[in-house]
Amino acid sequence: MNTKNSFIFILLIVFGVGIGIYVYNKNANKNNNNSANYEQYNATKVSAENTSNQTQEQEQKKEEKANQSTLNTTNSEDTQNNSNEKKEVENLISEFSTKIYTKDKERQNNISITCNSLNNTFVENDDTFSFCNTVGKATSSKGYKKADVFKDGDIVQALGGGNCQVSSTLYNAVLKIKELKVTERHAHSNSVPYVKKGKDAAVSYGSYDFKFVNNTGNKIKISSSCDKNYVYVKIFKIE
Repeated sequence: MNTKNSFIFILLIVFGVGIGIYVYNKNANKNNNNSANYEQYNATKVSAENTSNQTQEQEQKKEEKANQSTLNTTNSEDTQNNSNEKKEVENLISEFSTKIYTKDKERQNNISITCNSLNNTFVENDDTFSFCNTVGKATSSKGYKKADVFKDGDIVQALGGGNCQVSSTLYNAVLKIKELKVTERHAHSNSVPYVKKGKDAAVSYGSYDFKFVNNTGNKIKISSSCDKNYVYVKIFKIE
């Protein structure tokens, strides 16, 4: 190989080595950049995950706190309601019963319906009780039958015959309580066998009523029932 060719050969070798070094350095820088970017991506991802987990934990704590607050409020209301319910006590302050002498089934039927309508009636303090408004009109749609009633001294058949025995029984129970002021009461045109003279209370929807005012200072409850032999009325003071 002559001197000229040797020189060219050396230049090619040097040039090739230079290109190799340049390519190597470029690839090394690229790999370093990729590694840095990957590490930065991982760091960002971890930070985001930590932030998300913290947010979820905070939301969960808020929800648990809200639920606990609701539970405490509910328990408090339940306790208060139970306390209020326990405060109401029914004390029996009067009772009266009358014997049923007339045994016909229509009259017995009417007495039973009226007792059921009157039963568990509450009268607030200072309110006026009305027998006719409480029991309502005796109609066949309610199940009432025609039975004996007094009209101008005569015995006639009318829907609701027997109701007056219930109102008279209540009247006598009311008379035992001085704080119950009777404001309306009517006597029958004939004497009746189930109460003493002057102790009856005739009722006829739209004309005769039995009324009293509750001046006991408390709410009262009227309980009424019957069997084949008696009509029963009880009055309770709610304290």
